[in-house]
Amino acid sequence: MSTPAFTDVGSPQHPAVVFLHGIGGGRQGWAPQQAHVAALGWRSLAWDMPGYGDSAMIDPYDFAHLARALWQMLDAAHIQQAVLVGHSMGAMVALQAWTQAPERIRAMVLAASSPAFGNSDGDFQKQFLAQRLAPLEAGKTMADIADRLIPSMVAPGSTAPALAHAREGMSSIAPDTYRAALHALVQFEQRAALPTITVPVLCLAAEHDRTAPPAVMERMAQKIPGARYACLAGAGHLLQYEQPEAFNAELEKFLKDVKP
Repeated sequence: MSTPAFTDVGSPQHPAVVFLHGIGGGRQGWAPQQAHVAALGWRSLAWDMPGYGDSAMIDPYDFAHLARALWQMLDAAHIQQAVLVGHSMGAMVALQAWTQAPERIRAMVLAASSPAFGNSDGDFQKQFLAQRLAPLEAGKTMADIADRLIPSMVAPGSTAPALAHAREGMSSIAPDTYRAALHALVQFEQRAALPTITVPVLCLAAEHDRTAPPAVMERMAQKIPGARYACLAGAGHLLQYEQPEAFNAELEKFLKDVKP
């Protein structure tokens, strides 16, 4: 397994934050957050998840191997312990990572995500896959998919300038990677891990998120010992793109409490 590509900002002497993007993202989407935490005295890494951007694909493509790729990246960067900040699927990678090497995690921010995907009977997963893969089967491009999906994922009337970056990121994803990530996503199940978490956690929801509704995020926070819950007003599922200042403010507040 080759080391995932990543953007490294800040001094190696500073404590580390690692940004993990969602199924439609990439490391470039975290640039405002990396700049913000650098000003607070943190080093940060933002990765291209395997198969995304400049990172090689992995096989099998599942959460266990995605988490192993995360440790490989941290080893390459000589980081022993970090705060993990995950958005959507990236937060799921963070939860999976907790089950593998909790001693390497200082704290976690779980944004717009959930501890499991759908119901255990599989019908919801099948419907979700069929719906998300239908455009590819019909010959649509990832840019076509971005044009259709992004407006449905943000708050009503959202015109944030950064949404152009979100569209650019999703448009650049290889179709085979998108397929593999979707198939991994519907298998995710880590509800049992929540009560075992012993590090500080912020569960960050968005008011208009229909993918990971605030009620889901609040329930997740209630099952994690000592976790804090916050909800960004006026934002949807792409909260860090839609409300970067508000996202950074919540992140800054959390990091102040966990900085060594």
